[in-house]
Amino acid sequence: MPSYIEKIDKSRLPKHIAIIMDGNGRWAIERGYDRVFGHQIGVTSVREITETAAEIGIEYLTLYAFSTENWSRPQSEVDALMEILIDTIEKETPTLHKNNIRLMAIGDLSRLPGNANDKLQRCIDQTKKNTGLALILALSYSSRWEITNATKQICKKVQDGEYTIEDISDELISNHLTTKSIPDPDLMIRTSGEERISNFLLWQVAYTEFYFTQTHWPEFRKENLYQAIYEFQQRERRFGK
Repeated sequence: MPSYIEKIDKSRLPKHIAIIMDGNGRWAIERGYDRVFGHQIGVTSVREITETAAEIGIEYLTLYAFSTENWSRPQSEVDALMEILIDTIEKETPTLHKNNIRLMAIGDLSRLPGNANDKLQRCIDQTKKNTGLALILALSYSSRWEITNATKQICKKVQDGEYTIEDISDELISNHLTTKSIPDPDLMIRTSGEERISNFLLWQVAYTEFYFTQTHWPEFRKENLYQAIYEFQQRERRFGK
């Protein structure tokens, strides 16, 4: 069976792909394992999808790694997720550097444990001059938090006389979001069969194309990504026109 990579038009790749990496826990439980095992195996998918995106020329890849709602999960699972995060960032930094990948992060990073935040910032600093794929991790992130935070910033600036009410526009709001230096996603992928946004990039996905797949994240590999991109290229994007 031919690969979808042969069907993809390399001149019309989505500039920015965002992924809701769903199904780690379900995948593990279906196989009789603890949920944490699913998160551990999911790291393999993160590695392969990141490297594949870089290879084919995607400019931005945002992964929804940990939402603000995830803090309410059992403490043992949260602790395990943080440990996986720390270990993965530390181990993958040299590979990111070698592949010219720049790491970025969005979200309420102040809520991350000190050790995780330190290693995250160190990797961001070490890769910031890389010019290839920008890998953006959404950590302790939610759109409602982001939009509320942006609103507070703008209100404070209006109060201080930096802006007037009339200055408030779509562009001004966008420039106060954590994604202000990142283009809106062209394609959003959600794995594991759920068909909802789950508080992810609500402002930014106004004209994003959505792709839902039954495949759980630990089984999502390069061929799945190629198929999502191929399906994206079959659509006509009119942006409301």
